[in-house]
Amino acid sequence: MPNPPTLEPVDYLLIGHITKDITPTGYSLGGTATYSALTAAALGLRVGIVTSFGPDLDLPERPRIQVSPVAAETTTTFKNIYTPAGRIQYAYHPAARLDLSSVPEIWRNTPVVHLGPIMQEVDPKLARAFPNSLVGLTLQGWLRSFNASGLVHYTDWPEARFVLESAQAAVFSIEDVQGDESIVQELISSIRVLVVTEGAAGARLYWNGDLRYFRPPIMEEVDPVGAGDIFAAAFFIRLQQTRDPWEAARFATQLASVSVTRRGIQGIPTEEEVKAGLITILP
Repeated sequence: MPNPPTLEPVDYLLIGHITKDITPTGYSLGGTATYSALTAAALGLRVGIVTSFGPDLDLPERPRIQVSPVAAETTTTFKNIYTPAGRIQYAYHPAARLDLSSVPEIWRNTPVVHLGPIMQEVDPKLARAFPNSLVGLTLQGWLRSFNASGLVHYTDWPEARFVLESAQAAVFSIEDVQGDESIVQELISSIRVLVVTEGAAGARLYWNGDLRYFRPPIMEEVDPVGAGDIFAAAFFIRLQQTRDPWEAARFATQLASVSVTRRGIQGIPTEEEVKAGLITILP
């Protein structure tokens, strides 16, 4: 996904770090920027990514995806350890911070803008920088930090109201707030459309005081990594198309449920699968 010589307009803009994820066999691409952008491209959209990484990361070319990188000495790197008590994460080598100066002028009126921080790298003021766009947020990167050893932990988010009041929709996992329902209630008060994903249990959607649950079909789970980012991209895209949060949540739940049946970015449905009817897109 290297940056082309001349950037062209896009339909979906993702702002956040592409990461290197440590796996038992080496490294794989990760981060919301990877999973959400590839999902949007599979759904037929032209995608732009504003990100930052070091010279150690070589991005493959991907159809419909353009990348505008901010140079950095290092690439944000994650290690995930899964235990019966839940996931333990480590983060290392954060790349550069992203703000409005990082965003090419040609992309500042993109129909869907997805702010997808993974480690506090996205400037909160960007939520108010796209008045002509549907601004969607994935919150995990603003809700966590890491200590000197790299261990990722929950952290308070003082800019929450400022950011949420400027966006049309937000998605996060109940795991991001350590299952604390009081934090969920605080976040609901600042935004009209809020989705809380709950792993294999699906998602719940709050919209103007109403609440509905969306349960996925039963699938054999192989790898849950990236499912929340796939859900978010599908949700924001469908919301922009239909202006119907219920329909957007139904569609996103279906897409994310398919993703867990394969490992890593292989879980992202391909354009061929979408065309073949694996994922149903309503007109």
